[in-house]
Amino acid sequence: MILISGSSEREVVDLQQGDYEEMDQLAIARPLCKAAFRVLHAADIGIGVARAIRAALSGRPGGVYLDLPAKLFSQVVEAEAGARSLVKVIDPAPAQLPAPSAVKRALDVLKSAKRPLIILGKGAAYAQADEAIRALVEKSGIPFLQMSMAKGLLPDTHPQSAGAARSTVLKDADVVMLIGARLNWLLSHAKGKSWGESGSKKFIQIDIEPKEMDSNVAIVAPLVGDIGSCVSALLEAMGSTWPAPPADWMSAVNARKEENIAKMAPRLMKNTAPMDFHSALGALRTVIKERPDAILVNEGANTLDLARGVIDMYRPRKRLDVGTWGVMGVGMGFAIAAAVETGKPVLAVEGDSAFGFCGMEVETVCRYNLPVCIVVFNNNGIYRGTDLNPTGGSDPATTAFVKDARYDKIIEAFGGVGVHVTTPDELSRAVNKAMDSGKPTLINAVIDPAAGSESGRIGNLNPQSVLRKK
Repeated sequence: MILISGSSEREVVDLQQGDYEEMDQLAIARPLCKAAFRVLHAADIGIGVARAIRAALSGRPGGVYLDLPAKLFSQVVEAEAGARSLVKVIDPAPAQLPAPSAVKRALDVLKSAKRPLIILGKGAAYAQADEAIRALVEKSGIPFLQMSMAKGLLPDTHPQSAGAARSTVLKDADVVMLIGARLNWLLSHAKGKSWGESGSKKFIQIDIEPKEMDSNVAIVAPLVGDIGSCVSALLEAMGSTWPAPPADWMSAVNARKEENIAKMAPRLMKNTAPMDFHSALGALRTVIKERPDAILVNEGANTLDLARGVIDMYRPRKRLDVGTWGVMGVGMGFAIAAAVETGKPVLAVEGDSAFGFCGMEVETVCRYNLPVCIVVFNNNGIYRGTDLNPTGGSDPATTAFVKDARYDKIIEAFGGVGVHVTTPDELSRAVNKAMDSGKPTLINAVIDPAAGSESGRIGNLNPQSVLRKK
């Protein structure tokens, strides 16, 4: 993304003389984005935009800020000179080929694996090398996991998908190939109990950014380059006789998948009122299965954590969520952008807390008559709606919201369609009707206030009393 912004007069800002909206925007933007530039002369606008495009698209993509001070807008150039100053950006994201020795090293490590695993990250989805990635996964025969915004590169129902055995494969794999995935907090930094015994794994990492290697653990086979070129090079070097993963590993993974799927099935099929998170997500899971081209936007606490595992995706770049930053309040902006950019129906599944950060954007959805269906999982609070004030005072708990709020009434105020549902069947019918109609719709989905739990066990990060432990 390139953000172009006007700014106050430089000479006033630099002397801090109190200009209108005085702020050194370039200085503020620099540490927060990939690059930041300022254009002082009209003749340099073309160069400034070209630099912004290259910075945003080359290497690992990122946000760029372009600052246009007030005095720039009063400048005049001849039309012909202005036209000549524009720059056609040629090949802004050139291929970066991996070293042949790095390709060989990666394949040697992969071939030695007794329990291999592939993890696909959002970088793999951004690369739009879908056919090559699928060919590599299927040629290798290796089980794979997809991070949330990589879901759909291969269908979550693919026979090699290990999503339903995530804990098992992370703990037991001996060689892990990361394709556009980073070993950050979303993967517990490749440390701790979820990764099994320390030092029990070898990592192969494909990334366009060399500095990403060894960021949390040692990478024994770094493969630096753009994902399309790296995956294509691996495919070519694998030849036609690549050995299948050991049968005992595949059997163990499949057995755990079948066991977990069987355990989960009854929870997804319940049709009781009030709903819990699993029964509500079970209804939405079917909606997405029947509408694989729809865009799914998802944010919240339990609403996000559980939806990542429950709702299968079938096509790439159809799921948008908070990703690495883990912030709330992006849902409505994502939904609006997805509807405008693709023209396809959007299903935004929001926790009630997350919706609170951006909910008034439903006015924008209605104003432009966008095909967005918003489902608010309303359990009267953050995590759950049953918490009490720990001080014993009369004020509500900080995690509790207004009981039985009717979020559906908000969109009705702007001319949209509001629906109140209490069962999975009602939720399914309401969502399908909204998606068929293309009308801006908000569905208030009543969730059992006691159904939620602390997201990500973040309470474990709180300081612990040494005395209390004794």
